Amino acid sequence: MRVVIFLAALLGSLSCLAAEVCKVGTDAERVSVGDVSLAYQSIGRDSDPALLLVMGLGGQLIHWPDDVVEQLCEQGFRVIRFDNRDVGLSSWNAKAPEANLTYEVLRYRLGLSVGAPYRLRDMAGDALGLMDALGIKDFHLLGASMGGMIAQHIADMAPQRVRSLTLVMTSSGAQGLPAPSPALLKLLARREAPSREVALEQQADLLAALGSPAVVDDRAVLLHQAEVAYDRAFNPAGVERQLLAILAESSRVDLLNRLQVPTLVVHGTADPLLPVMHGVHVAAHIRGSELRLIPGLAHRFQERFKAPLLAAVLPHLQAHRLDAQLVQL
Repeated sequence: MRVVIFLAALLGSLSCLAAEVCKVGTDAERVSVGDVSLAYQSIGRDSDPALLLVMGLGGQLIHWPDDVVEQLCEQGFRVIRFDNRDVGLSSWNAKAPEANLTYEVLRYRLGLSVGAPYRLRDMAGDALGLMDALGIKDFHLLGASMGGMIAQHIADMAPQRVRSLTLVMTSSGAQGLPAPSPALLKLLARREAPSREVALEQQADLLAALGSPAVVDDRAVLLHQAEVAYDRAFNPAGVERQLLAILAESSRVDLLNRLQVPTLVVHGTADPLLPVMHGVHVAAHIRGSELRLIPGLAHRFQERFKAPLLAAVLPHLQAHRLDAQLVQL
């Protein structure tokens, strides 16, 4: 009986220790990668397998929900999240984009080349440079939306370093895939605002449009989320430059066809920005990949869908964590 009590107490203390180690703070550290300064957070033990999270268009590291990050950490991963260049607390490109966004979008729709101050592959290089600076040789990789596009490049540039790849609500960039509605594109492009109040309203409108029709959003919650992001950093010109980097990218089908990294593709059936066929198309072009479709999931990490997302992602991460451990034996 004493042994049982001791084991129960030990397990309880280990659980409390894991929760403390995995507690997400607000401070970000910085590292220089070439001319770019990246703000990042590392959550968990340095000895645990690293999991790099790559965020989407205009998203900051805080847009990875803290509770999701903590749960990933409690599963035994060192979770690293960061601000891409031109957003958040990472360095902003001081030179305003010379290209006119409306004109470049028109060129994109006509199949013409698009000008951009940098490319998604440059942003992938930023992420690899961050891992170099942290002394992390190999890692698990999870990217969402534009972050999934960047993750595709990371896995292509350094396949020997990527233990597993998880692509959430992303695309191959191939022509002919379903496009979002013009109304949603208009909201996405509406970045300039004459005041903080207008900027918050615009962002709340966009968050609502990217949400699932199965969920009724609380406007006050959306405005609070917009407020937290705005007060941390607000750089609409940087988001425009990121969007140009997406538009300047040709189809990644050839890249996907040569990937040999263990890959999970997760997509929502109600995604209004990148409709579900984008995820299906990505999975179809990655040899041996697994596709998980989540009913009702749209293009946001809404509360209702956190559990289904974790249920889809964790088995993939754990399986390839075990594979790596067996190889090391």
